[in-house]
Amino acid sequence: MPQEQTIGRGKTGRLAYSLDDIAIIPTRRSRDPRDVSLSWQLDAYYLDIPCLGAPMDSIMSPATVVELDRLGGLGVLDLEGLWTRYDDPEPYLRQIAEAPQTESTRLMQKIYQAPVREDLIGRRIGQIKEAGVPAAVSLSPGRTKKYYKPALEAGADIIVIRGTTVSAEHVSTNEEPLNLRNFIYHLDVPVLVGGVADYASALHIMRTGATGVLVGLGGGAASTSRRTLGLRAPMATAIADIAAARRDYMDESGGRYVQVIADGELGTSGSIVKAFALGADAVMLGTALARANEAPGRGMHWGQEAHHQLLPRGQRVNIGTVAPMEQILFGPSHNADGKTNIFGALRRTMASTGYVDLKSFQKCPVIISNSEES
Repeated sequence: MPQEQTIGRGKTGRLAYSLDDIAIIPTRRSRDPRDVSLSWQLDAYYLDIPCLGAPMDSIMSPATVVELDRLGGLGVLDLEGLWTRYDDPEPYLRQIAEAPQTESTRLMQKIYQAPVREDLIGRRIGQIKEAGVPAAVSLSPGRTKKYYKPALEAGADIIVIRGTTVSAEHVSTNEEPLNLRNFIYHLDVPVLVGGVADYASALHIMRTGATGVLVGLGGGAASTSRRTLGLRAPMATAIADIAAARRDYMDESGGRYVQVIADGELGTSGSIVKAFALGADAVMLGTALARANEAPGRGMHWGQEAHHQLLPRGQRVNIGTVAPMEQILFGPSHNADGKTNIFGALRRTMASTGYVDLKSFQKCPVIISNSEES
């Protein structure tokens, strides 16, 4: 049952937990890590690891989308990013990476004023398809209706509708809002939708026919939504709530399973492991992959919210580079900081707790911890 606590005489609030508040306790027989399977199926696509690359310019380019696919995951390209605004975005990526911190937001606002070009949408999707890789692409809720057709015509295989917060019942008196139910019903490709942070919103989006729900507000280390808007999604509670919505929707729909994809607070392997134990089917990684040597951000990380023309809700952050993408995902790790060998850590924890696949690992017992080891 929700734990309501009194804030003051006129307000109560629900107690919620972040991933740092949770820990996994081994309580079953252990297994050989080599017997553990990390495979994941998203609609008709079979992946070796349950990992999506977050659609941010500092992480995903056509080249890194292809590289992540080679490594067994699924990259998602932002169709409103620099790759669809400029023929050659490399000089602009370099400018953003090298700008002084005090000037970075204003510079990004200027660079991202260039319009999105439909011809570049087709070209970038074509680059990904030519490599024999599924083309997963992302659009914001406000621009989905404008750009999804050229994306589909170019061969997009998966559509991700991603924003700070997304609802199935957006109301506007200024323009016709995106009706997710009607939109998804007429598409022949899987659609992932988020961010969502509560049970009711997730259940509504599941009813639209979405293949997956992104849990969290995205942005991770680059997000300042709490400071600018007062919004925050403590991820442990959010994942557990939306996993419950998935279960209830399965009963309601006669067995239709909607993927729960954690998207936020996932900067280290320990947090990623706990997301699965709380009920996630997959993770969308931002900060963790932005540290890769191949990442276009060159050690800097930013999201769409950071260059909003009127109210930036994120910032460029210096997270540095630590290793090639393959080492970040599979090791070897030479430091005990949770930044490399992410899926080796997941495999090890699953083996230590006696689980051999991700579905069963979702039942792993967890505790609420008062302190986190540094």
